[in-house]
Amino acid sequence: MNRDWESVFTTWSQGPSKTEQERAENAERQIRQAIHDSEKLRNRNIKVFTQGSYRNRVNVRKDSDVDIGVVCFDTFFPVYPDDNVKAELNKSFSDGVYTYVLFKNELEEALVSRFGREAVSRGSKSFDIKENTYRVESDVAAFFEHRRYTSVTHYLSGVEMIPDDYTPPRVRNWPEQHYQNGVAKNDATSRRYKRVVRILKTLCNEMASKKIKSAEDTPSFLVECLVFNASNECFGYQSFKPMVRAVLAELFNNTMNDQKCSEWGEVSELKYLFRSSQPWTRQGAHQFISDAWDYVGYE
Repeated sequence: MNRDWESVFTTWSQGPSKTEQERAENAERQIRQAIHDSEKLRNRNIKVFTQGSYRNRVNVRKDSDVDIGVVCFDTFFPVYPDDNVKAELNKSFSDGVYTYVLFKNELEEALVSRFGREAVSRGSKSFDIKENTYRVESDVAAFFEHRRYTSVTHYLSGVEMIPDDYTPPRVRNWPEQHYQNGVAKNDATSRRYKRVVRILKTLCNEMASKKIKSAEDTPSFLVECLVFNASNECFGYQSFKPMVRAVLAELFNNTMNDQKCSEWGEVSELKYLFRSSQPWTRQGAHQFISDAWDYVGYE
């Protein structure tokens, strides 16, 4: 393909425009107002936060909606390292009376009251809020706090949901750790990491539009995590074409078998990237990387 890939990559590397960011912030503000207006929710310990590609500043043109999390800290879902820690902590804890199902139902009431029934659709994992000229389309997910205890006195704080169809039974995420690690990686690579993420996400979208199956099967979150696992040395070039080449080459070599990438994690570094519970495989990621290399025409 005879294209000026350096110019293409430079364009694709750019972050969201000021208007895009403002519309995302307006959506978050509106969700927060919906909770404030709810008599059932306004006095609960709730945090509203932007998550996903908008929060992490790796959104590209196809990322038309913004992911917003609404986490309630009044009840939490715990995981214990062993039975001794569980027994000790259970002396202080009691079963919560405010259930996740009730919280999600009350959040739906608040969203419908704010935006109208026609603008709010309930899915198994999140609510879809239709866009308008003031805000982008939003996916709003309800969470309780997830606590991964490492001892009686320490735990890692994440978020957890129960999908309506229980598929999967539970979803656990680590948005704060993901955000912090992404910022650290970006700083360590002279702010090139997130630019390369945007480039490869846009490349994946273009390949998918050409019906390249490996790209169709590769979610943008996986692209972000793969680039995170590239060594910082790959980002040392002054132009994007050799930089992307170095990232793809290293990822290709390290995903040829399970041995070199078995310890890779998501950006949060609290979930393994390649495990049977993930909706993707190491083989699928390797095929996408190979196809991306060929699509650009690297030698």
